Amino acid sequence: MLISDRLGNIKPSGVRRIFDLARQMKDPINLSIGEPDFDIPEPLKEEGIEWIRRGFNKYTPTQGIPELREKIASHLKKKGVHFEEVMVTAGVTGGLLLATLALINPGDEIIIPDPFFVMYEYQVLLMGGVPVFLDTYPDFRLREEELIKKLTKKTKFIIINSPNNPTGALYPKEDLMKAVRISKERNLLILSDDIYDNFVFDAPSCPCIGQFYENTLTFGGFSKGWGMTGWRLGYAAGPKEILRQMITLQQYTFSSVNSFAQKAAVKALDFDVKSYIEGYKTKRDLIYEGLREKFNVQKPQGAFYIFPEVPGGNAEAFVEKAIQQNLFIVPGSVFSKRNTHVRISFAASEETLLKGIEVLNRIS
Repeated sequence: MLISDRLGNIKPSGVRRIFDLARQMKDPINLSIGEPDFDIPEPLKEEGIEWIRRGFNKYTPTQGIPELREKIASHLKKKGVHFEEVMVTAGVTGGLLLATLALINPGDEIIIPDPFFVMYEYQVLLMGGVPVFLDTYPDFRLREEELIKKLTKKTKFIIINSPNNPTGALYPKEDLMKAVRISKERNLLILSDDIYDNFVFDAPSCPCIGQFYENTLTFGGFSKGWGMTGWRLGYAAGPKEILRQMITLQQYTFSSVNSFAQKAAVKALDFDVKSYIEGYKTKRDLIYEGLREKFNVQKPQGAFYIFPEVPGGNAEAFVEKAIQQNLFIVPGSVFSKRNTHVRISFAASEETLLKGIEVLNRIS
């Protein structure tokens, strides 16, 4: 057979299947999409266009253009994040791929809080690692005793994603400090996916692992907070030893990152997106209040997802019922070892959210 053995456990994304199905339908109520419903702000689009016109369209340095790396470093220092080196990546997913390539040996165990972004499991499997899932139900919290149970001599690192996709949960500082304390005791690395850190609704900002622990790889990007999903631009920051290996790997994988998008990102880090994010708090409140009477649901503190438990406990069957009503949501089994919840994106117009809420309550 021509296909490599490493792809034996890799399956097509369940999220993409829903996206593809929604595209085939006429005027769907689409609450499945994991990207902001606002476009890239006009000044940032104009910045990108200007650099295209000026001919900034060639390969860039593998680790990113110097001015963007300096800007990212300044941005992280203001947040109090510990790091020694910074690089620009092809989105956070590209950065995570480089990190897993650099760090995972076959048989290494990687702890992933469940529910989780689907990419984590499959990147670990692709490298021959073993995903070890840490249950955070029912309130999506990190529990010290559960984490300790999952640790073995083969544990290599922990992945933390807060604000979280798919739950919208924001791990409180006390939970993060438990993970830090255990990691320090065992000399474990933590990978901190902070891609949703602009989307925090009930606090000025969110705590992140990189503020408390030097042995952290911090990932961030421009896809969510600035609407640049199609421009594929992110960054990684952390220990110099690891970043240098990731930069070398980028030479042989992505080569370099989108040229004009990097120039626009320099400007983006000075561009205030508060007015964009405030609208999401209103949408969060709308969908939470619309669902809480009929669904067992946690109020999201960040990102733009809500993750209710479905009546009857069979999320895939519930999603099929929703699709029959022209409503597209994603079963929780895509993001979890459980099939009891559904991921609903509230990155949509209020009109679309109201239509979705009506269908969800009707079929519950």
